[in-house]
Amino acid sequence: MTTQTAPAAVEIPAEDKAAVAALPGRIVAAWAAHDADAFAEVFTPDGTMILPGVFEQGQDAVRTFMANAFAGPFKGTRVTGTPVDVRFADAESGILITRGGILAPGETEPSPERAVHASWVVVKRDGQWLLAAYQNSPRDAA
Repeated sequence: MTTQTAPAAVEIPAEDKAAVAALPGRIVAAWAAHDADAFAEVFTPDGTMILPGVFEQGQDAVRTFMANAFAGPFKGTRVTGTPVDVRFADAESGILITRGGILAPGETEPSPERAVHASWVVVKRDGQWLLAAYQNSPRDAA
């Protein structure tokens, strides 16, 4: 994983770098528990989630979408996401790039049709790093 920081005038504390890198783990844990509330809590109140064919704005919309997905098409699945790049624009915002995807029951790696690269726009609010925007796209060409 590469880590780039803001210009030398802004020092990003190690605990902030670790907190940003840990955001995918929070999503993975919420997904494993099929916990739509915990999933939505990773987002800012006005956070955006963009998936192929999906646009959800705000924690409530994200929560509702995920609750329905966990009861339907995502039932029994897990997700994986590994940070491959972290960059900070300043002490309270940055970008995290991950590689991962949805794991069907019994899988340890996502199949090509469920493998993604994702962009996470992260912000620090009230001392906590949250997800302001998330977008993923297929990892492999069609």
